[in-house]
Amino acid sequence: MFADLLPLALLGGLLGLDVVCFPQAMISRPLVAATLTGALFGYPAGGLLCGAALELIALETLPFGASRYPEWGSAAVVGGALFVDHPSQPAGALTVAVLGGLVTAWVGGWTMVKLRQQNARWARDWRDAIAAGARGSIIKLQLYGLTADILRAALLTSISYAILSPIGDAAMRGWTVDARVSRALVVGVSATVASAAAWKLFHGTPGARWLFLGGLALGLVLLGIVA
Repeated sequence: MFADLLPLALLGGLLGLDVVCFPQAMISRPLVAATLTGALFGYPAGGLLCGAALELIALETLPFGASRYPEWGSAAVVGGALFVDHPSQPAGALTVAVLGGLVTAWVGGWTMVKLRQQNARWARDWRDAIAAGARGSIIKLQLYGLTADILRAALLTSISYAILSPIGDAAMRGWTVDARVSRALVVGVSATVASAAAWKLFHGTPGARWLFLGGLALGLVLLGIVA
């Protein structure tokens, strides 16, 4: 169990760090994070499938300002790991994985708020040195924040997976709904959330629909070239 948790915790820590602190390269998006998790365990296609479902839901999130929002980096790692634990994709596997990802994302949002509060306490303790422009204190504050964030995300990933994995296994052993119906329900709910997010974006941001159509056309062209 520890051999699985260690690489998972490291990946979750790095991707959780990307959400806000560094490097903000969007590798923490569920589509990328869950695919990387699947690749880590030798099943990238499974990670991609779970990540796509989580990505549709994550489109509703607008991560800006001091608001509380789900932490999708670590959550996608947990969801992807829960799904690729079952390469045969038994009934309920995708549902359990997505639900596990959503729970982790919600808890992750709470942990980010607590980390911000701790960062504020550190900044208050070193306020005089920072106001005086002390380079060492500024660097120390940055390193404290980065280290705390990666530890937060790593612990969140490992603890969530350790708790949710046996719960998910137990749920799938007693699952009675057909696998196709279960997957269709997940896809339907995820697509509904994504459609609502797109509707708000298209009607609230000038030119958004044209940018979307342009990106869609470019993606289809690239897909045709690759195919």
